[in-house]
Amino acid sequence: MVKNNKSLEILSDLIAQEKKIELTKFIETLSPQDTAWTISRLSENDRLRLLTLLSPEDAADAIEDMPEAQAADMVEDMPSAQATAILEELSSDHLIDVLGEMESSASDAVLSNMDPHDAEEARILLAYDTSCAGGLMVSEFLAYSADSTINDVLDDLQKNREEYVDYNVQYFYVTDESKQLVGVLRIHDLLFPARNTKLADIMIKSPLSVSDTATLRELKEFFEDHHLFGAPVVNSEGKFVGVVLPKSIEEADNDQHTKSFLQLSGIIGGEEFRTMPLLSRSGRRLSWLSLNIVLNIIAASVIALYQDTLAAVITLAVFLPMVSDMSGCSGNQAVAVSMRELSLGLVRPKELLWVLGKEARIGIINGLVLGLLLGGVAYLWKGNPWLGLVVGGALAANTLVSVSLGGMLPLILKRFKLDPALVSGPLLTTVTDMCGFFFVLSFASVVLSKLGGM
Repeated sequence: MVKNNKSLEILSDLIAQEKKIELTKFIETLSPQDTAWTISRLSENDRLRLLTLLSPEDAADAIEDMPEAQAADMVEDMPSAQATAILEELSSDHLIDVLGEMESSASDAVLSNMDPHDAEEARILLAYDTSCAGGLMVSEFLAYSADSTINDVLDDLQKNREEYVDYNVQYFYVTDESKQLVGVLRIHDLLFPARNTKLADIMIKSPLSVSDTATLRELKEFFEDHHLFGAPVVNSEGKFVGVVLPKSIEEADNDQHTKSFLQLSGIIGGEEFRTMPLLSRSGRRLSWLSLNIVLNIIAASVIALYQDTLAAVITLAVFLPMVSDMSGCSGNQAVAVSMRELSLGLVRPKELLWVLGKEARIGIINGLVLGLLLGGVAYLWKGNPWLGLVVGGALAANTLVSVSLGGMLPLILKRFKLDPALVSGPLLTTVTDMCGFFFVLSFASVVLSKLGGM
């Protein structure tokens, strides 16, 4: 931490003194993690001045170390011409990630300042879902016609070496006149044949490729089966449009897990960082918490309907949270299994009855076991078998409901194109609480005379 604080102090001083050369050299000494931490701790004004003082290329290198949401916040505050100069230095995948996090008006202003060809390419990439091959691919690749010779390729590499130096070149791709992918060359394939050899004569024909609509799961399976440094991406017309790299798949997979974790934790509307504006952070949290207030009021209304029963048998208040919490845990297990099977393609949204049949059997068995355990505790505590029957029966019934519903909810939500990870939790919690309270209090009302004044 002392080192980080010292870095922040040095960076702030260099910005204040507007020492451009020293500023560039200092940032180059920082690791990506230190760069992200130090820049995030700067004031909003200093972050803006930092990007202004650095050259567009150096500014791009700096924001590449930042999370996309933070990078977008930084460039949004800049004049669109300056923001464009910086973003144009990013690789295509990073450019699209940052543009996707920006407000539409700001991203449109950047695109309008870009080279028309580059802007059109960016708009095409932005149209893809961020978790499919089209949204993950890079458009910086080297492709040549089948009639080109090795000498043509070497001349092109030499002529454009300054541009290509930032490309992730593992393969050379060969296309026909309609931009259809027809072959691929490894780097060493160019080293030994004569310079007048045509690429069509030495290329690997009918190369492996992936569709631009391939899902993240399909891409992971592709790279598990084929240990390549990159996969060419083709569109519905068979045209070669980009290359997806294994590291992009790994980053997207990590991002997806992080997003699901944040959503399940109640952080919705995108990532949250403590350097974001206070009201923005507050709004992201309140949107979830406000929904939970409504759901909890619905569950609590069941207790209000049976307040006379609860007043007569006050001991039931001890068991109400136990019944709802235990059932909720069982239901969340079913949700987790359904979410996992959906992600792996092992179950489809229309297979509700199949899932219901599988989960109902688990619910009956686990419900009876848990009901006997909790009912036995209630009986031993108060010596009243009717109390044990009420509590145990309620837990058994509620476990059956929660497990069955928990298994089906993700499928139902997926079918209606809602996010199962975000919505399943609060819906299941509300239903299990409401049903748990209902079962306990309604069962108790039936045998109220047997329970006495416990």
